[in-house]
Amino acid sequence: MSRAVKNHFVVVEPTIASICHADLRYFGGLRKPEVLSKKLPMALLHEGIGTVVQDSSATLSPGHRVVIVPNLPGYLLHQLEPKQCCPACRHEIEDNYCDKSEFLGSGTDGIAQSRLVIPVECALPIPDSIPDEIAVLAELCSVSYRALRRIAPLLDQGNAVAVFGDGPVGYITAAMLHHGYQVEKERLIVFGAVKEKLEQFASLGNIAMVQDYDFHSGERVGIVVECTGGRFSESAINQGIDILQPGGHLIALGVSEDLVPINTRDILEKGITLHGSSRSSADDFKQVLKVMEDPACQETLRKLIPEKYTDVSTADDLSRAMEAAMAHRDWKKTILHFHW
Repeated sequence: MSRAVKNHFVVVEPTIASICHADLRYFGGLRKPEVLSKKLPMALLHEGIGTVVQDSSATLSPGHRVVIVPNLPGYLLHQLEPKQCCPACRHEIEDNYCDKSEFLGSGTDGIAQSRLVIPVECALPIPDSIPDEIAVLAELCSVSYRALRRIAPLLDQGNAVAVFGDGPVGYITAAMLHHGYQVEKERLIVFGAVKEKLEQFASLGNIAMVQDYDFHSGERVGIVVECTGGRFSESAINQGIDILQPGGHLIALGVSEDLVPINTRDILEKGITLHGSSRSSADDFKQVLKVMEDPACQETLRKLIPEKYTDVSTADDLSRAMEAAMAHRDWKKTILHFHW
């Protein structure tokens, strides 16, 4: 079936993608039934890069490597001025909160297809100095970068930071703190539950096992970033509250399907500010690509890259890759190489 390409839209052929836990929740039917019935069937994946096939705006040349920004703001989709779009856009709140937006692989078909037609602003050229295996991590990096941007002045003031979570989200967040916001190793501590995973963070900050740490009498920090999600969110958030100093800031990044009980008494008594952050915008991707040009950042991120990609030529290949990712939940990302 042929499609007309609207003005200011670009056709992209996805080449490489990585699997997110959000994709696995859809694939495994792990979200609530009412959510699944509303969103499925749907092509999955939202972390990826591709090459330009056609650009109606003549901004990008065919064959150009681009990062795919999965958040498609409503004003770009419908070719409106932001003030005509929605309350978030009208009041210049970040467009990752646009209520008329679409998000690839969450309510609209994602990267796991042979062609994407997206606004040209959502296809960002990849600098020549950034290899594909690093560029494919841009979406995940942009989410952490976006969350930290809200408290960037506090990072500049020398506040100590604690990251909870020894998985890819925690690692990316620690990497963005170090390379994107120049947080020195001495003022970053990362908490985790698996020693082998936690040791990967040693070059970025101090590390501590949650099972062994005394959160009531330990060192106080000004900022906590919770990157665990799921059933561990409760303990991570409340341990973060324990070690925050008065007037501290808690950023919640981990996604949980169920309500999470938190210690509101200490939030009140300490005057803690709680920040929720979800997704990112094209502006965050642009900043992340600048950070990624640093060879030291690339060396850090390469720890998440597996020794080989998983080739995907058919729907069955993709299904097997998703099943394998669900079964093993490896610390490294699962990277898919498309040959549709």
